[in-house]
Amino acid sequence: MFEILEYIVLGLGIILVSIGAFCDLAGALGMVRFPNFFVRLHAATVGSIGGAVIPLIGVALIASVSDQLGFFKWAISGGSLVAALIILLVAPAGSHALAFSAHKSKAVPVEPKVCDMLEEHERAKRKIEEGEKT
Repeated sequence: MFEILEYIVLGLGIILVSIGAFCDLAGALGMVRFPNFFVRLHAATVGSIGGAVIPLIGVALIASVSDQLGFFKWAISGGSLVAALIILLVAPAGSHALAFSAHKSKAVPVEPKVCDMLEEHERAKRKIEEGEKT
């Protein structure tokens, strides 16, 4: 019974690592093909979340059923899960901060632009500040 369960967990880990490879490929293609900085940043975030977090979870599953690792399989599994959690928390916040600062400094053009909520927010903030001064 346990042997079948180990094969299922191993197969699930291999599937997750394969999904991560596909996400890395999609993120790399997006970095090459997308038109501007902000959309490319989205592709980079997909590559970092899908291409790092999902395979790390797969590695944790594979390591947890690998008997040849001995006691170290739990260290590898735990380290992989902690790294996945850290990347899952930090990568979106980092890409958001990068996009916000690039938009605020006007370092890259926002083209093609459909709707720019940050610009509208700045305009409304300036109106309020001008109303307080008068």
